[in-house]
Amino acid sequence: MNTSSRTLDASLSEKVRVTLQEYLDNLGDQEAVNIYRLVLDEVERPMMEVMMRYTHGNQSKAAQYMGINRATLRTKLKRHNLL
Repeated sequence: MNTSSRTLDASLSEKVRVTLQEYLDNLGDQEAVNIYRLVLDEVERPMMEVMMRYTHGNQSKAAQYMGINRATLRTKLKRHNLL
């Protein structure tokens, strides 16, 4: 992995860290529930939308770029009502 890729990864990681901390700080008296699923859903849907736009709807390319197989991508697209 080159330096540029590591910098992008760190930048995304830091944005997730900051956003999650802000979310928790804003909960007030409410209890944090299902945070893992919440984070996955919040990240997965926009990732699918962006990747499908980036590949002009080519599911094979999107799956390849994301490092998942096409069947998994289709399942996730259906889950998020993107098909």
